[in-house]
Amino acid sequence: MEIGIVGLPNVGKSTIFNALTSGGAAASNYPFTTIEPNVGIVAVPDTRLTRLAKIFKPQKTIPAFCQFVDIAGLVKGAASGEGLGNKFLANIREVDAILHMVRLFQDDDVVHTLGSVDPNRDVEVIETELMLADLESLTKQFDKVSGKARAGDKESKEAVELLEKLKNCLEEGRPARALNLAPEVLRPFSLLTAKPILYVGNTDESPDAMVAANFQLFAQERGSESVVICGKLESEIAELTGEDRNLFMADLGMEQSGLERVIIAAYKTLGLCSYFTGGPKEVRAWTIPIGVKAPQAAGVIHSDFEKGFIKADIYSFPELDQHATEQALREKGLIRSEGKEYVMQDGDVCHFKFNV
Repeated sequence: MEIGIVGLPNVGKSTIFNALTSGGAAASNYPFTTIEPNVGIVAVPDTRLTRLAKIFKPQKTIPAFCQFVDIAGLVKGAASGEGLGNKFLANIREVDAILHMVRLFQDDDVVHTLGSVDPNRDVEVIETELMLADLESLTKQFDKVSGKARAGDKESKEAVELLEKLKNCLEEGRPARALNLAPEVLRPFSLLTAKPILYVGNTDESPDAMVAANFQLFAQERGSESVVICGKLESEIAELTGEDRNLFMADLGMEQSGLERVIIAAYKTLGLCSYFTGGPKEVRAWTIPIGVKAPQAAGVIHSDFEKGFIKADIYSFPELDQHATEQALREKGLIRSEGKEYVMQDGDVCHFKFNV
């Protein structure tokens, strides 16, 4: 699953991407510093995994991962090909969710392509470009199926009805996700504005509390998660390791870095959760969509696990955290045997039984 980082030029996308991935994407005070998208795979912070490793004492510990793509800054008119618009919009179309980076900081030394800092306006500029691109795409798709619909083709008629509904929504200035249609209904249309979105505000080391609060309210009104971070500070934290990092964060009164909050929020935005497997060889977090059933969760490990699924012995992380050993859980009857219809819960610890 990929999350595309988008926003206007000079809002701090590459700075945040570099801190997230400890990568080397160019970060400078010029539009289009990022031309080709940079891709980075990032471990999902999870204190439960650390605790499981202490209990099982495995040879190795493997976290869940998210993949981030740093996409070059969009500009007003991107849907009409301004800047490198068409190329960038195609890159966005390939990701599963959007992280929309928004500038909250004032800095005369960093050029704002629209002349001033206005978070709400900046969000609307990007979203307008995405909606215009979607409208163009829907118009082309409508032209392809409308003839068949007029000829009486039932499937084409249904497609035309849905296309008209989507077009009306976009023409009203609302993204496709506002219709709250099932993902499988929207997926064939490859719409940019159907993708889930996470808003991240990039502020400075002395943030304006009112600006930050208004930004988060703005995101909430759109039904989306939001995180406010200081990109410069996060870059400094990302360069530190071990005790130096812990001391630096403690001095700032931070229990969790802003980037960790971004990763966790991105994971949530994608509709994902984690289950765990544990033993002396390996403790591992596995990524699954929220609401998936046990056989499909087992299939994430290996397709044979899903094909030959028999049952799963499952207990919750809080139970193991409290009682410290699987033996204690067995004695208390806390290890459950679940079948094919069991819906996985975030934090389940599993031992799958299968036969192929």
